[in-house]
Amino acid sequence: MVRFFRLWRVCASDLRLLWYALGSPHRPMWLWPIAVMLGLFALEPLNFEIPLLGLVDDFVLIPLALHVLVKCLPREIHAGFAARRQLGSGTG
Repeated sequence: MVRFFRLWRVCASDLRLLWYALGSPHRPMWLWPIAVMLGLFALEPLNFEIPLLGLVDDFVLIPLALHVLVKCLPREIHAGFAARRQLGSGTG
């Protein structure tokens, strides 16, 4: 159970970074199409037809694909996100 919560904590951080990257001027050209495809995969109708397969992709494949996508982002995006995160935590 603890591993499950760690996975979702990492996934939440990856989602924040992806959201930041989508609005960044340094984003690669391939980011929008891949992000849209990942979103469509998360909402696919197969989730409703085969429930067990839907659980596997929702809890394993999608977080893993999201993490790989975030790891492929340029360093400028990671640095900008880290700087923004430090500014946000320093004001609280």
